[in-house]
Amino acid sequence: MPTSFPKLSEQLRLSRLEPPTGKVNMVLDTDTFNEIDDQFAVAYSLLSKNKLNLQAIYAAPFFNEKSSGPKDGMEKSYQEILDILERMDHPAEGFAFRGSEQYLPADGTPVDSPAARDLVEKALRTPDEEVLYVVAIGAITNVASAILMEPKIIEKIVVVWLGGHTLDWPDTNEFNLIQDIPAARVVLDCGVPLVLVPCVGVASHLITTLPEINQYVKGKGRIGDFLAQRFEECSDDHYAYSRVIWDISVVAWLIDAEFIPSCLVHSPIVTDQGTWSRSPTRHWIRIALFADRNRVFKDLFSKLEQYAGEGEGEKR
Repeated sequence: MPTSFPKLSEQLRLSRLEPPTGKVNMVLDTDTFNEIDDQFAVAYSLLSKNKLNLQAIYAAPFFNEKSSGPKDGMEKSYQEILDILERMDHPAEGFAFRGSEQYLPADGTPVDSPAARDLVEKALRTPDEEVLYVVAIGAITNVASAILMEPKIIEKIVVVWLGGHTLDWPDTNEFNLIQDIPAARVVLDCGVPLVLVPCVGVASHLITTLPEINQYVKGKGRIGDFLAQRFEECSDDHYAYSRVIWDISVVAWLIDAEFIPSCLVHSPIVTDQGTWSRSPTRHWIRIALFADRNRVFKDLFSKLEQYAGEGEGEKR
């Protein structure tokens, strides 16, 4: 790991941490096959062309009961991305990229991948007066690798990451963070402008149910039917069952920051015990405080309805 990264002025950092206005450029880093919420986030990003210029999607590694290892998880996520793009009639060539086949080694050595290289390229060619939002909803391996490969991209990007739990939670043993602690430490420690959306305590508000999905998602084009199918398959028993769609939180913040209220805090430290530590000497980041569940889902559902009503994007 480099011993030093570009140091942003406090004025520039705070301006980058302001909620965006107008249309923004973004890339999306996602472990798409891990759960069902990533698929909703990918669709939400593509449906929000009035606010989001989605330039690329990167497949992130994951390892749980749905994969045989990080490489397999990344490949399954990549194939899921292709499936979503096909259903939304969006070309994948030059848009979807495979990510890291492993997590960062303990010493913080970057892991090369097409995703990391594409992120470096897109960040470096971003004009000085603009910013590229790097929206991450999985292990932060690809993003950390890109930063380590070319630290200058810190001056060009803002990372918006769903990771960890709220800072007052007893632990931060959350899947996205705990999979790759070295990568999480890179992003939290290097000084890159960061918007952190905690899982428990913030994104955990974004719950929905099968009856609601059947009412507002199913039948809304090929992508709506696909999302509804994924939701129904996530449980054998939907009686009095709700599911968190965590990953749409970071997309919602970019669309309208009032959906996900936030504030400035000093960047937390991840301890070896999987908890947060705090220090007032650390640089500023922005952290989400709450997710307005009703407004977020209303925005997503209305966009799905409009998309289906326009012949699944023919008039977009």
